[in-house]
Amino acid sequence: MAVMTSAWTVCPEPSASSVARALWRTYYTEVSDRWFQAHEERDTPADELERELVVANDHATLTPPSGMLLLGRYEGKPAGTAGVRLLNGCCTAQGESGRAAAELKRLFVLKEARGTGGGPALLAAAEDAARTLGARTMLLDTRSDLAEAWSLYERSGYERTAPHNHETYAERWYRKCL
Repeated sequence: MAVMTSAWTVCPEPSASSVARALWRTYYTEVSDRWFQAHEERDTPADELERELVVANDHATLTPPSGMLLLGRYEGKPAGTAGVRLLNGCCTAQGESGRAAAELKRLFVLKEARGTGGGPALLAAAEDAARTLGARTMLLDTRSDLAEAWSLYERSGYERTAPHNHETYAERWYRKCL
């Protein structure tokens, strides 16, 4: 299930791989620093980042048969990730007509690869992965300050919804029928 553009390839990746972990560390550092800069005018304290990385270590949920991690490579180099996990056992896990829903997690493109089509390529591959896992609806949450993320989602047909979870930093929620 590889998705390819002229410079991007997106393929499944073991969620515990060293490449995935390195990209996640970069992702968490960037989004955490953005929050701390906006609210406290400083970068994330190192001990706080390490605690958050431990809490966010849910890579097991991005493993088949209930999830999948996708790794995007730009010109052959690891440059982004997107995770998909099925939502089971809760009322928000049902999408249109009671069909299963999936949640998009950790869509991220390295700064040096932004603007090259990686976000749309990873999002399209994540939607394909969700369908493969049996989902008919994709849910996601993001923060208001991550304008490039929610702008991509809105351009890609996602509609804002009421909250579907209680994530600490979530400020915007979206849904798309697949």
